[in-house]
Amino acid sequence: MSSLAVSHTLASIFVPIGIGGAVLAVICAIVAGVALASGAAGVFGGALGVWIVGMLLSLAASFASVWAPVIVSGAALVVALVLGGIVHAVMLSAPARMPVAETVEAEVDAAPAPVAKPRAVGVQTSSVPAVAS
Repeated sequence: MSSLAVSHTLASIFVPIGIGGAVLAVICAIVAGVALASGAAGVFGGALGVWIVGMLLSLAASFASVWAPVIVSGAALVVALVLGGIVHAVMLSAPARMPVAETVEAEVDAAPAPVAKPRAVGVQTSSVPAVAS
């Protein structure tokens, strides 16, 4: 076989591997973005680790000069990190909402507790004989 035939055969194998790696990388980028938005550091780290594997697999398509899977994989992570960071910042800046009706009812229903007068309490110690060695 000539080198051109080998090159075409390898390209027909590597391009689908690269596309599959890009799909894996995009899925992991979405998971990483959601994990970043929710503050789940462990899930984020795992998704990012698998994204690296998908990105490396998408580089296989570059053997046939097909760079689209590599670009899509990288762009998916950038978009997921930016959107995840923005959503996380918005979630942190939103004030925690308390149910107002329950708070008002609890204050009305609760009777004031009687206040006890403080009294002086002395500290009592017991004498324990020392043990000689």
